[in-house]
Amino acid sequence: MSITQAMCSSFKKELLQGLHNFTNGSGGGTSTTTGTGNTYYCALYTNAANLGATSTTYVTANETTNTAGSAYGAGGQGLTNVTPSLDGTTAITDFGNVTWSASSLTARGAMVYNFSQSGNNAVCILDFGSDKTSSAGDFTINFPAPAASTALIRIA
Repeated sequence: MSITQAMCSSFKKELLQGLHNFTNGSGGGTSTTTGTGNTYYCALYTNAANLGATSTTYVTANETTNTAGSAYGAGGQGLTNVTPSLDGTTAITDFGNVTWSASSLTARGAMVYNFSQSGNNAVCILDFGSDKTSSAGDFTINFPAPAASTALIRIA
């Protein structure tokens, strides 16, 4: 199995269909407003997961489990500070870092997905490059800076 960092192909099509709203919060807009946006989650996966560009929805197969305590639950955690903006002529989306406090877990990668969609539509896959572990401590994903050359989601 493998985890390959990628923007999910289905997400690209869904953007053109207007299925994703990255304005912080949950809800939707009208033809003249952006509304309050969808809710996005980040789920962690073990090295046995098979995730990449062809991933279309959140899956439970090979999702990380917390080996002590209850810091990580199925489905992951909601993302905060989901903010679309422009950096010059590039549209970007920012996510606040996400932390599972007092966790004992191992993860090889993650999936960002749209929790507001009934199918929990996949947005992107993150490959950590190797297993990352926390032992009764914080497990944190630091998202890249929201800039034209570094944002996780950017359309030039």
